[in-house]
Amino acid sequence: MKRMKKNRRKRNEVVTAYAFLLPNLVGLTVFVFFPMIYAFYVSLHDWNALSPKVFIGFDNYIEMASDKRWWASVGRTFLFTLIYVPALYCLSLFFAVILNNLKQKYQSIARTMFLLPFAITSVISAVIWMFLYDPRNGVLNQFLSSLGFDKLEFLGSTNQALVSIVAVILWINIGYNMIIFMASIKEIPKDYYEAAKIDGASAWRAFRSITFPLLRGTSTFILIVTMIASFTVFDQIMVMTSGGPASSTEVSVLYIYKQAFEFLNMGYASALAVILFLIIFILSLAQLRLYTKKG
Repeated sequence: MKRMKKNRRKRNEVVTAYAFLLPNLVGLTVFVFFPMIYAFYVSLHDWNALSPKVFIGFDNYIEMASDKRWWASVGRTFLFTLIYVPALYCLSLFFAVILNNLKQKYQSIARTMFLLPFAITSVISAVIWMFLYDPRNGVLNQFLSSLGFDKLEFLGSTNQALVSIVAVILWINIGYNMIIFMASIKEIPKDYYEAAKIDGASAWRAFRSITFPLLRGTSTFILIVTMIASFTVFDQIMVMTSGGPASSTEVSVLYIYKQAFEFLNMGYASALAVILFLIIFILSLAQLRLYTKKG
């Protein structure tokens, strides 16, 4: 009798758990898994979104292998990631540590200031920074001129445009990642720091030996999520440069968008999207295994 009650209770717990998971599973199936499968299906066809699909097998993938513009956009995406991800990680962690040592009332003010850019939509943020970056009358160039420096082209320069966009996206996302780091830092027992202080450890030594190692799980999460976000960046680049000047900011997602909605090459765009997904998946898996092995 007791065993039957125990089995019934266990069955009820399992049913309840799946009932809570069901809405998310349905959402993932409808909005993630099904579109992924359909994208692969479309990638095997020649389709302009208007006429019927024509099955062509893996021709789109063969065409992609010799598409220099596509591989150039992939290279720019990697460059964007190499600049953006380490910068966001280091700055977020730096400000999290600094703010964590402030008094509570100052922490609240600082957190609000850092989170304000994240609360603004990406398009509005891009428009604001377009005015700031204006090569003639922009605030940044006026400030540089007042200090005696030459004006910069920012978004109008092939060498400066990508870095300028990285700065905007950093401005938007530092606050959010900083809050995640701060929450993790507050979970570290204060006894560790008190023991380190008694042993004569400096603030830097305490950070290196206590804070940083105990943030490994949070660091893994932030690095993987940030890497994925960097490979799918689109909004700010579309608004600020549309891939220019001279395609210097045309990243992978923007190139896929142009193939799909400007040239109406839906099949080819889907093939590109599938390959981009595989690149992101492999890099995410490699990062996860690397950090897990280190842990």
